[in-house]
Amino acid sequence: MSTGQLSARIPRTAPARSPGTLRTQFTLVIFLLAFLPNLVLTLSARPDLPSGTLLAWMALVAAPCGLVGYLLSGALLRPLSRLEAEVQRGDFARPHRDDPAEIRALRDAFAELLDRLGTEQGRRGAFMATLVHDLKTPLIATGHLTRTMTEHALTDAERREVGEHLLAENARLLALVGQMADAHRYEREDVRVQARPTPLRPVLDGVARRLLSRAQSRGLCLTVSGTGTAHADAGALERAVTNLADNALRYARTRVELAVTPAGVEVRDDGPGLSAPLTELAQPFNAQPVTIAGQQYTAGTAGLGLFIARRVAEAHGGSLTYDRVPLPLGPEPTDLPERDEPRHDVPDTVHSTLTLHLPEVTP
Repeated sequence: MSTGQLSARIPRTAPARSPGTLRTQFTLVIFLLAFLPNLVLTLSARPDLPSGTLLAWMALVAAPCGLVGYLLSGALLRPLSRLEAEVQRGDFARPHRDDPAEIRALRDAFAELLDRLGTEQGRRGAFMATLVHDLKTPLIATGHLTRTMTEHALTDAERREVGEHLLAENARLLALVGQMADAHRYEREDVRVQARPTPLRPVLDGVARRLLSRAQSRGLCLTVSGTGTAHADAGALERAVTNLADNALRYARTRVELAVTPAGVEVRDDGPGLSAPLTELAQPFNAQPVTIAGQQYTAGTAGLGLFIARRVAEAHGGSLTYDRVPLPLGPEPTDLPERDEPRHDVPDTVHSTLTLHLPEVTP
């Protein structure tokens, strides 16, 4: 959105022309600085001057002093008056050579303010686009499933299957609403965590158990490795790792690994990797669509999980980083069911790694 469009929405009021304006005050100050020395010199040189003559002389001196004060005040305030007119037109980004430092600072402040307003409006629009896009699909599916149950004669097995699909779509809706609420809150507030010594492996095991059925449905191998303890909030950390693992399962080709390392928690996958820098993707309600693995995702849907994970990492005194490492993933465990049709069309020598850094991970 252009600066002019934003400025058009700012209420414009007529500038105040009262005695309290800056020009009046500047004129008065300059007048006094010019008039008072003349008054003192006149009284000192001619103390016996008749009062009538003194008043006439002072009036004669006061007139040019006032005129000089008025003209000088106008010259001093010309950059400010020019900035006022440019702000009303919405075109004030370009400074002028004769702008003093204070006026340049005002221009920068106005530009920064409108940038923030533009960002806020863009995110608000992207938030609404995300709601419309991501909530529409499960709601349509729920409507079809409900119509199937009410309008068709189903066997008990078919009814159970439809019921399972309804529960899955409902869980999808709840997860999406929860993720969007977290992103909206984390965007405006500091993430508060209750950190205590927390074994990290049970947190990853819990995430893997919840996502195992999804991994199996896509023919992916989901593994967990490593042990360690860190001063962390288990609930917030589990939410962050779930978001990272969910993204990894979306893009992985054959496998995803959750690992505890001396740096913190890593989520690795053999997918195509991020299409843009992490600093650009890990933002809430991005106004522009993002293309990942050849698929375009509507505003906001691609970055919410990464943004929440980044904010959780920062709340723990750490950070979220991304790397594309030419190393093999860990070995497949024997306790998880084997995939029906393993894929070997992509080598496993390169994988993406998202690391949620935590301070002081101990074995």
